[in-house]
Amino acid sequence: VLKQKANSSSESLSTCQTYTKKKHPDKAGHSQEVPAINGNGNVVKAKSTNKMDNGSGKDNPPLAKPKSKRVATDKNLNGTKSGGKGCKEKKKNGNILKEKGDIKHKRRKAEEHAEQQPKEAEIWFDDVDPKDIEAAIGPEAAKIARRNLGLETDQSKQSVEKVLVKEKASEGLTRAVAMDCEMVGVGPKGEDSIVARVSLVNQFGKCIYDKYVKPTEKVTDYRTAVSGIRPENINTGEDFKTVQKEVANILNGRILVGHALRNDLKVLFLDHPKKKIRDTQRYKPFRQRVKTARPSLKLLCERLLNIQVQTSEHCSIQDAQAAMRLYTLEKKKWEAALKNKLNNKNCK
Repeated sequence: VLKQKANSSSESLSTCQTYTKKKHPDKAGHSQEVPAINGNGNVVKAKSTNKMDNGSGKDNPPLAKPKSKRVATDKNLNGTKSGGKGCKEKKKNGNILKEKGDIKHKRRKAEEHAEQQPKEAEIWFDDVDPKDIEAAIGPEAAKIARRNLGLETDQSKQSVEKVLVKEKASEGLTRAVAMDCEMVGVGPKGEDSIVARVSLVNQFGKCIYDKYVKPTEKVTDYRTAVSGIRPENINTGEDFKTVQKEVANILNGRILVGHALRNDLKVLFLDHPKKKIRDTQRYKPFRQRVKTARPSLKLLCERLLNIQVQTSEHCSIQDAQAAMRLYTLEKKKWEAALKNKLNNKNCK
């Protein structure tokens, strides 16, 4: 009985060990041999069926390779492979984007070119050679400068007159008249001035008075380069007293327009009511626009009328016309400002 008990306990122990050993390799999964029990109850070694189910170690890599190829193919479909369809689509899209970029670039370049092109209203050159302008800025700017200087064609001179004179307008006296005088030098160095020519125009730029004046003193400087006066012009001119009286009669009760009128009135020994004077040199809005305290008539015509005057010898008729045109350009604002100023003084 004791032997049977001992045998039964050893058999149960070996069975338990066998079960444990069998379970352990399955759990670990790293052993190549799996213990098994034969029909006699003995433990025998057997090859693992794990390799049979999953394939041998040599067969595993080939299974992995097709997977990698498939992944590569999938990637190629997304456009990574050079010869794939997706790459062509990307290339096509790239060309479209490039074309759009070129169009935008050309458009931007054209806009910049248009912005860089000088406009006639922006060309303000004072005594600058058009050749120098062309070298510095370009042919378009030089063309505008030549046109303003009257060097391009005879049409330039006609255009200046068209700006200053109103066609088919009255040639008689108007409520406002513009005056300009040309002077010559007297005295030891020709520093003092006397009147040599007087010109007046009406509100439409039509000349209503133009006379040379016989000198009252010996002329020491004719200032021909500026005044345009020559000895033969004034030697046969009108007597000063006659001219003075005729001009005074025209100015009586009228608005007097001009540029730096104080000088003109001084050489004529005439006076005019301050409230009736419209001096383009002293008009504050003009000075603000050209940013100069004492702007020249030439500068004002360039900036505000876009014409060139006084390019060589001065002409008193043209200067009077230019002053009148500047006045008529701002007539409503100018007169309204003076009226408000007068009303404010009366209120005080």
